[in-house]
Parts: sequence; C-alpha cells; structure tokens
Amino acid sequence: MQDVVERLARAVPANVRDVCATLTAAGHQAVTVGGAVRDALLGRDPGDWDVATSAHPDEVLKLFRHTIPTGLQHGTVTVVTGKGAHTHVEVTTFRGEGAYTDARRPDHVVFGVPLIEDLARRDLVVNAMAYDPAKHEFIDPFGGREDMAARRLRAVGNAVERFTEDGLRVMRAVRFAAQLEFVLDPETEAGIGPALPSLAKVSRERVCEELRKILSTRQPSLGLSPAHRTQIIASILPAVHARLGDSMVVADWLGRIDRATHDVRLASLLEPICDVEDPYLYDQRTVTRVADILKELKFSNAEIELASQLTGVARAPRGDAWTPPQVRHLLARLGKHSRPHAALLWAADAQPNSALVGMAQQILAEKHPLAVGDLAITGGELMKALDMKPGPAVGRILALLLQRVLEDPSLNTRETLIADAQKLELELGR
Repeated sequence: MQDVVERLARAVPANVRDVCATLTAAGHQAVTVGGAVRDALLGRDPGDWDVATSAHPDEVLKLFRHTIPTGLQHGTVTVVTGKGAHTHVEVTTFRGEGAYTDARRPDHVVFGVPLIEDLARRDLVVNAMAYDPAKHEFIDPFGGREDMAARRLRAVGNAVERFTEDGLRVMRAVRFAAQLEFVLDPETEAGIGPALPSLAKVSRERVCEELRKILSTRQPSLGLSPAHRTQIIASILPAVHARLGDSMVVADWLGRIDRATHDVRLASLLEPICDVEDPYLYDQRTVTRVADILKELKFSNAEIELASQLTGVARAPRGDAWTPPQVRHLLARLGKHSRPHAALLWAADAQPNSALVGMAQQILAEKHPLAVGDLAITGGELMKALDMKPGPAVGRILALLLQRVLEDPSLNTRETLIADAQKLELELGR
C-alpha cells in the first residue's frame, strides 16, 4: 500500500495539491478522485485531475480568488490556479443523488454526504478510488486496485442500476474496455442490455464523442466487440448491426477496424452498410446513407465527408483485375482530400488487394490528373482557343476531356487538349 501512496503523491500536480491544501486548511476534506487516480496507478498519463471535497460550493467560491461557477447545481466549481485552461481544477462537493429521469443527470443532488457515499455513485469500480494528499491516504472502498490487477471492469454496486440511471455509462464501459484494454466483468456486461432504453435518451453528441474515443484507441475491437454482444451497436448503429451476420462477418469487421489507420476507422466502422457487390462501381447510395447516419450522430462535416465517400469505394479490394485507368476513374469520384485515404482503407481490408493499393498509391504519388482542375487547360483558355462564349458547353467539353485523360494521362497537354476539344466541339454541334 505504501508504494501506491508514494506513486500518487508524486503524480498529483502542484496546483491540484495546493487546492486540496487550501480546502483542508479551512477544515474540509479534499481528495483527488476518478480517472486521474486510476491512470496514475496504471502508469498512464492522468490528464485532468479532479478534486472532491466536503466543502459546500458556496464555501469553495469564498476560499479561492479566481473561480468559475461551472455547475453549482451539481456542486462543481472550477478553480483557476494560473493562466490557461490547463491550470483549471474542477472541485465538486461530495454528493448523493436523486433519480435520473432523463437517464443522464440526477433530478437533484444532496450535499454533505460522506466520501464513501460520493464514491458509491460512480460508474465503475476503477473510477471510484480517491487519494487524500493531506493524510497521504489511498481510499479504495470497492476494490479498484484489485480490479486493475485483474484487468477487469466492474460496475459499482448493481450494474443495471448504475447503467440505467445514466445511459451514457454503457458507452463509457465499452470505451474503457478499449482504452484500458480491460475486460468487462460478466455481471457488469449483463447489466448493459437492460439499460439500453436509457442509452436511447442520451444526446447523440455524447454518443458520438464516445465512439470517437473508442476508434482512437490502439485496438478498438476491445470496446466494439462487447458493444456488439450487448446490442449497443444495434441501438446506436442499427444499419450496421443489420449487416453483421455470423461470427465470421463480425470478426472481419472488427479486424478491418483494428488494422485501419485512425483517420479511416470511421469508414471501416460503417463499411458493412455498403449495398453494391460490384467492386468497380462507386456506391452513391451508400455514400448518402452513411452521410445521413453520421449527421444524425452529430459527427463533424469533415468526418462525414471523408467517411461517407470512402464507404462508396470500400468494396474495391474485392476486384481482382484492376487496371490503372479503372483506378483513376474510381479515385476521380472522390474529393481531393479523400483520395489518399482510400488506399489506406483498402490496405486494411481482410484480404487486401496489393495491386489495387499499389496502383492507387502510384497514381497519387505521380499526381495523375483526376479532376477538371488538374487539366493542362482552363475553361478560360478553352474559350479563347475555340472562340467560345461562357456556357454549359464549356463545362461539358472539360468533363469529356477529363474522361479521356483518366484513360491516358499522357494526353494532358495543352496542345492535345485543344485539338481534342475542337473535335468535341464539332461532335456536340456547337
């Protein structure tokens, strides 16, 4: 136990220690709690340190010169200890909680409860530990240290109750499984299913953030696998769940996500939605469906654009006879910033097509023309060379020139394009 106390004593930042000291000097108990304590003991970067105290929020406001009333109704005051957000310390009064009607926040809180009762309201045992800098005491009433040693995640108390009162906790449970690379205790995992109606009440922004965190871990499948088993995926991504049939399909899906680089994992997550079987086609229907799903989940416009476009070409590795012109035509359907990511997505496939990936990488490295803007002639130059007036015909000719250049990039010279444009002008009957 002494080594645990010493490790925590070294880990607590000076400004957090000072906040605790000020509260203690005024006659209050003050401890660091939650994730920072857990991470410090695991040898991970603790990130933000939160303080819990017996002091009432009004007393916290009086004790510190610079404060922000972050959430007084829930007992939280942010103490500003220096310049910049990194100096902010959240101080929350020990509290008991009433019912969670909205499955997210307690209807009311009760201040003045003992520390143990405050810890008992937390979601997971590994998050219900505290350290008292003044007493140099480690407080672990539910066995968090043993759970860390066993690399398991248990709910504090009754899992169904913990998860039902705050629906986001089921997402946090599987997220921590991926982040910490721990396994869910069977009873805790069994408590997720009955709490899914509470998850349905949680804002999509919060669900989105948990998904982001899962996908940013070293091995997202450690969180997505239990999320699939417990029907979380069915709740938040029903269109994906509907396509995950037997265990082999699920294993391929999870493996593809794990192998994918971080920036294409969202596309890998949604890949099962793909409708078309022809690998040589750009699947516009899937692009639209994926964009709608991600919009509902409140992902950013940039995330939606990249992931939806990539799902439109996700089946490409199934093709076994790709030619450079075909690859250029497919890449041309993507936005400029999405094209390099397509090769990364294809490389993560369960059976990666090395020929396809190699062609795509070479085409991009050699900067083959893939859009009208890449042509060796502009619309203005085309109008001048052909004595054309502005109008739709200019765009049609440029589009036809691009199709020829996609077949053979060597045609992308000003002289060749003008000559081709003259022929096209006659064919279009201007």
